[in-house]
Amino acid sequence: MPRTTPLPWRRALAAAVVLGTAVVATGCVESGRTVHPDAVQAVPECPVDPDPSIETTARIAWQAIPNGDLVVKDLQMLETCMPNADISWSKFDSGGDVVQAFGAGSVDVGLVGSSPAVRAVSPPLDIDLRITWIQDVIGAAESLIVRDDSITSLRGLEGKRVAVPFGSTAHYSLLSALREAGIDGSVDLINLSPDKMLAAWQRGEIDAAWVWDPTLSELKDSGQVILTSADTAASGHPTFDMSAAPADFVAQNPDFMRMWTAVQDDAAQRLAGGDDAAIESVAVQLGVSPDVVRSQTEGLTYLSAREQAGPEYFGGALGEVLEDTSGFLLDVRETDGVAPAETYLQMPYPDAIEEVAAR
Repeated sequence: MPRTTPLPWRRALAAAVVLGTAVVATGCVESGRTVHPDAVQAVPECPVDPDPSIETTARIAWQAIPNGDLVVKDLQMLETCMPNADISWSKFDSGGDVVQAFGAGSVDVGLVGSSPAVRAVSPPLDIDLRITWIQDVIGAAESLIVRDDSITSLRGLEGKRVAVPFGSTAHYSLLSALREAGIDGSVDLINLSPDKMLAAWQRGEIDAAWVWDPTLSELKDSGQVILTSADTAASGHPTFDMSAAPADFVAQNPDFMRMWTAVQDDAAQRLAGGDDAAIESVAVQLGVSPDVVRSQTEGLTYLSAREQAGPEYFGGALGEVLEDTSGFLLDVRETDGVAPAETYLQMPYPDAIEEVAAR
């Protein structure tokens, strides 16, 4: 097992962030906006037929990751498609934080990575979750970056301090890489949320970090990437950003889940096609320029409902990937045990995806 060193920082569950305003002439966008500028003068449009009969209360956890969730939030798709539903959004720093919120019963739908999702349903947490959507397949968007440019391989990290948010997909990728390299007992792992990494990096308190954007892009100014999640996926350890919900919420709200899936499908297809409006929506929610978002999205793959309904994902293989992940997490002592295989195999919720894909 890697050595782990605690730091005295606490990760807080954050509310929606209000960012400062940037000047358009600099190439940045106005941050803190809640709707796309095209929607300011008119009611935002629903990409499918709205359903006013849906009156679900849904507390949604989002993260600052460039995926369709941010498009849905920025364009107010859920609020427009379900005008009588009660929708609220709260920002979280990592999938581990979202899992804690699921355990506390304070969110209904949230973005988690595949590793945190598996950890949530495994002992000792045993949270009954369903995976409702794959927001993205993670590639170079999550990477291992080092401060010392003389370090060009994992072997150079022996005895070094490497930051990563524990319980995240990045943590899973890092552990799998260290294990493959045979140095998983000689690296100090620091449990640090992305928003704390830049300061720790600048103070010289960490030597490397496995993290995602926008923090990854900030660290690239003074560091170099030596490994990515695309590399660990190629070695048999794929990771995903996923949306999840408690099993009882999914069972009690099938109409909401169908509409939620429909707008996520629309957003994913926009991003996959490089749609300018979708890119700007993500830029607004992240507080960065559209050019930065375009660069970030190159490290992620966005799947439509039709693609997700196929045998590689919700049509069968996804449950097996989650089950395999559970065994790995137990081996590296990230869980106290493995749940019965059926627990992981039943995590994917294909119903709404199949309905949307059939349209």
